[in-house]
Amino acid sequence: MAQQKINTESDSFSLGHPPQDQRVLLEHLEIIPDSKNLFHQVLQQALTAAQLAGMRRSHQLMLAQPKNEIVVHFPVLMDDGQHRLFTGYRIQHNNALGPYKGGLRFHPHITLDQMKGLAMVMTLKCSLMRLPFGGAKGGVRCNPRELSRDELMRVTRRYCSAISNQIGPDYDIPGPGVGTDSQVMAWFADTCAQTHPEYGRLDVTRSVTGKPIELGGCPGRDRASAMGMVTVLEELLPDFDLSLEGLRFSVLGFGKVGSWTARILQERGALMVAVLDDTGAVRNDRGIDAQELARYTQTHGGVIGFTQAQVVGKNDFYSAPVDLFIPAALEGMLDAQAASLITARVVAEAASLPTTAEGDEVFLQRGIEVLPSILCNAGGLVASYFEWVMNKGSEIWTATEVEEHLSQQMILAARRTRLARHRFECDLRTAALCAAVEQIGRVHELRGVFP
Repeated sequence: MAQQKINTESDSFSLGHPPQDQRVLLEHLEIIPDSKNLFHQVLQQALTAAQLAGMRRSHQLMLAQPKNEIVVHFPVLMDDGQHRLFTGYRIQHNNALGPYKGGLRFHPHITLDQMKGLAMVMTLKCSLMRLPFGGAKGGVRCNPRELSRDELMRVTRRYCSAISNQIGPDYDIPGPGVGTDSQVMAWFADTCAQTHPEYGRLDVTRSVTGKPIELGGCPGRDRASAMGMVTVLEELLPDFDLSLEGLRFSVLGFGKVGSWTARILQERGALMVAVLDDTGAVRNDRGIDAQELARYTQTHGGVIGFTQAQVVGKNDFYSAPVDLFIPAALEGMLDAQAASLITARVVAEAASLPTTAEGDEVFLQRGIEVLPSILCNAGGLVASYFEWVMNKGSEIWTATEVEEHLSQQMILAARRTRLARHRFECDLRTAALCAAVEQIGRVHELRGVFP
């Protein structure tokens, strides 16, 4: 049964009129909500869950803004001999649960509020997964596709040196994200070693995650996000009278996460019928071989031109008859228009925050279940935690051991979400957030507020 009122102490809110309660807190923070602002979207969702779960107002305030917002500007020597000025960010949201943890994004459209929203998501994700980490996010405003390998290396090293005093293996541990990979993290780790010679070799290896295997990386890290996603589906789809065997699905985004998810689902008996990436959309209602498409995109850079499927427009992609729709691209891809076209019974968010607030409302009105990103997208984070633990203890795990531990973590988080849904009588997104903020609230209660 959902709670009708949260704590009666003086700094708490009544749930009788949650929108008004939320407006009061946002006014206190001097925030004017903007539905197109990613940080505002995450903040409002988190506050709704916090009020439903009975979190103290003082703890809501601590959750509502990052502890540290780091913005750096640095010059980089380009291949043409000219210098170019880049802007980098590192947002450290909340470390009540442990050291800051979050990926690095290299993308031309990075903004401060986008980084703040994604850092808050990381805090909530770590809490839901019960990992001893807080949330962070960082990156550089650039287009890595337009940089040569040497330019990318210099951007990485200059960015790392600019924030090196703000990170560390027991304080803030970056990892890869959109536009970055294991090679970028290798350069980052080496730069940490050069700028902080007091670190021992062990500290250098665990100063970042997502490294190549040769530098202490986690076996199976490349498919960990997808494995986590599939494990959640195996646990929760039976709640909607669905199973992977014979399941029809479509994928938005066919990068590492989308590609691996499709391949693993195909191994479990599911059938992919449509894919959309930045080159266009293809569809074949009789099925698309995920393995063949993955090989094709690796050599051709996208799905367009794949002969086993027909090129279609976006509307035909979204309206393909499927049981499961998987957004695995960037945030904000599923707006109200896209949500109104999707025919799936379940949407599983393999990407971070792919659904806009308006899209969410459409899904709720249409009765489409949404498995939220802070649950489905957490596999890579869990694998990063395992990598950090292995480096910290000088241990070596096999890929099989990693997948076994990952499966356990994902199943427990999925069950936590299911239980919260029954307790608070809400949708799955709110349920996952409730399970996350409850944990953060308990930790803040135990730690107290200094001084």
